Amino acid sequence: MKNNELDSTVAESTGGVLTVNPTTTLAGIYSSDMGAFTDQANIYSLFEHTSDELIPPTRGTDWGDNGVWRQLYQHTWDPTHSYILNTWNQIHNRIFKCTQILGSSPSADEATHAKFLRGFFMWYAMDLFGQVPYREVTEGADVNPKVLSRSEAFDHIVQDLTEAIAGLPTTGPIATNSKGTRAAANAMLARLFLNKAVYKGENAAGPYTFDKADMDKVVQYCDAVTADGYSLEPEYFKNFSVSASKEIIFTSAAGTPENRYRMTLHYDNHPDGWNGFATLADFYGTFDPADKRRGSYPTPDGTEFSGIARGFLVGQQYNDKNEQVINSRNKKPLAFTPEVPLLGAATEQGIRVIKYHPADKGQYILLRYADVFLMKAEAIMRGGTGDKTALELVNELRTLRGAPALGALTEADMLAERGRELYWEGIRRVDLIRFSSFGKTWQDKDNTEDYRVLFPVPQQAVDSNPNLTQNPGYSGAK
Repeated sequence: MKNNELDSTVAESTGGVLTVNPTTTLAGIYSSDMGAFTDQANIYSLFEHTSDELIPPTRGTDWGDNGVWRQLYQHTWDPTHSYILNTWNQIHNRIFKCTQILGSSPSADEATHAKFLRGFFMWYAMDLFGQVPYREVTEGADVNPKVLSRSEAFDHIVQDLTEAIAGLPTTGPIATNSKGTRAAANAMLARLFLNKAVYKGENAAGPYTFDKADMDKVVQYCDAVTADGYSLEPEYFKNFSVSASKEIIFTSAAGTPENRYRMTLHYDNHPDGWNGFATLADFYGTFDPADKRRGSYPTPDGTEFSGIARGFLVGQQYNDKNEQVINSRNKKPLAFTPEVPLLGAATEQGIRVIKYHPADKGQYILLRYADVFLMKAEAIMRGGTGDKTALELVNELRTLRGAPALGALTEADMLAERGRELYWEGIRRVDLIRFSSFGKTWQDKDNTEDYRVLFPVPQQAVDSNPNLTQNPGYSGAK
């Protein structure tokens, strides 16, 4: 699924003022526009395909796609990459819709949600591109949007989310939290201040200096989420099912997490997949064998989809009747192998990942409490003040997940723990950058150019708005 959008919307124009029906536009964002986050390409691909936990092997001619996946994985993209352009357009389309709502005499509740959503979408623009073109609702389509610096965008997002909090509902955890809540706004504020050193730093690639006052704010925002009734779910994979409850802060009512299992399952699994993406053997190796998050072999009992495991799929695959699945390509038993090359992979190579299970998939998660829990632990590790030590918090999580307690906690341990808890959930790129690890090498990825912590502004955008300048390191940068 590929979406090509423009960074403006069709609306009534009066004297340069673009107005919309705030009620229907807001409803459309929640019911339709959030689906952009569930696609395997575009937004998701920029956060996960650029990381050390997802590899997009080419299998013969399958998944070649003119190199779009490999370029992301190997950090060799340029300003013409189609998924970078699509992401830019998707995000800025939604930012401007929110601004239109705010300029169209919304109710107090509609204005609250528009500010929350604008802050949510603008975080993606700021994080990915480091600059945000911003058009006032009083400016017509013929006016070139001004450009907020990364620091200015950070302040704008904080203001939007802070102003929204008082008017947002406090629902507590439910399986379908698909509208803004106080917990969602507080979770986003925690994410902002945990990464403030990145967003406010003179050099986007670091080094980063984390201020205690900012880390204290992270703890404050995380505690506010906890106070709304959220807690860790003892059954890890329940989080991704229709019975999820304790951890689910914000989900997408649009789209489906079906992409997440179709993009990784083999053609001969049931359900059949597109036989695409896998995880790296090195990433899989970071899990303790007892860690429940690693998953376990399924227990096929004849019911539909009972042959599909949860977590990492490695080794011989079985169908719902507990019979060996046969690889239709080579007529041999289908067994997923840990080793998988980026180029020329056989159809059975690569460990597959299943978080959303076809038997009981829930809504696609945008914000989850375990992320908040680990943000608090990291903030304390970086000097913030909390009610427990960072090590105590991490071990509390690990014990719940069946992993042995750590005796000490380093930055490397914290990054690894976030990977084990949040793998394939669309946040890994952010973590790698904050831990100064995005430029490191891993399997089949040798590029260490540090300017790639920011994506290039798409060439189409640069050509259409003279206020934009290309990010350093890319063709056309000044």
